[in-house]
Amino acid sequence: MRRRGVTVILGALITALLAAGVMVAPLPYVVLKPGPTVNTLGSEQGTEVIQVKKGDTSTSTGELRLTTVNVQSHVELVWAIQGWLSGSDAVVPRELIYPPDQSEKQVQEQNAQEWKQSQTSAETVALRELGYPVLTYVLKVTDGGAADGKLQAGDRITSVDGTTIERPSQVTDLVRAKPAGTTMAVGYLRGDKAGSTEITTKATDGDDTPRLGIEIETKQPNPFDIEIDLDKIGGPSAGLMFSLGIIDKLKPEDLTGGKVIAGTGTIDDDGNVGPIGGIPQKLVGAEKAGADLFLVPKDNCAEALRSAVPGLPMAEVATVDDALAALTSFTAGGTPKPCTAS
Repeated sequence: MRRRGVTVILGALITALLAAGVMVAPLPYVVLKPGPTVNTLGSEQGTEVIQVKKGDTSTSTGELRLTTVNVQSHVELVWAIQGWLSGSDAVVPRELIYPPDQSEKQVQEQNAQEWKQSQTSAETVALRELGYPVLTYVLKVTDGGAADGKLQAGDRITSVDGTTIERPSQVTDLVRAKPAGTTMAVGYLRGDKAGSTEITTKATDGDDTPRLGIEIETKQPNPFDIEIDLDKIGGPSAGLMFSLGIIDKLKPEDLTGGKVIAGTGTIDDDGNVGPIGGIPQKLVGAEKAGADLFLVPKDNCAEALRSAVPGLPMAEVATVDDALAALTSFTAGGTPKPCTAS
């Protein structure tokens, strides 16, 4: 074989090997794919997702499905190309999912913690909607603090300056709304006896923040024993659907009206629905699950409209009350508040 022919063959072989190396080399991206959906009113692997071990439950004719996103963390060029060409996947910089200062294991641990917190908040919100308020108690009185000698551990705070306390965050908000040195009327229950005292707020050394000088804790007395058994999914985005699932199980009325309702969104103890990631993939997953309606956090609506799936209507929700109103309207044949870009 002539030398030139050998050179051409070797060059082609080297080029092919280099190309193969590029194709299998990991890239600094991840691929987001539509993940499974889970009916919070049903069972997963033979176990009820929401278990009510004490108290009566009702049966729904429809479904309330939480939606998820699968993350492909090891991405080679061929997978990236497929993701870029896909109509449902998204290729995003790896650091958006796995920050440089955190390992994959640390991110997974954080997601697991957020998952548990979302369940706790979902239960808190659901029980409040069912008529079981969150009560605010004094856990500890700071020695020498503003409330020293006026409140006691175990007191239930019922009002601050005439405002009824329905959420623990109100106490902090009301106290901090006025400068340190302000005298405030604090209503409380000590055992079964109601009382009221005037407390002049104080600021600690080097801090102008007004304080009552107490640590608080919350209690939510109710007759139920609720447990959520679904630990293979991480992150806080299922909070809204968990809350709706608990409400539907404990209310005699069927919230679904026989429809398949999918959705997503974080939820805090006050019932506010927060934005999440992966809306385009979750919409695709919901459509594949046969959803009749998708509940979208208000702050995700602009993105959801850009990724709308034909035949899947979307409702805008900012609170759990919005979500309940959307379900009531939709199951009655009406049109819930649609997503807007603003």
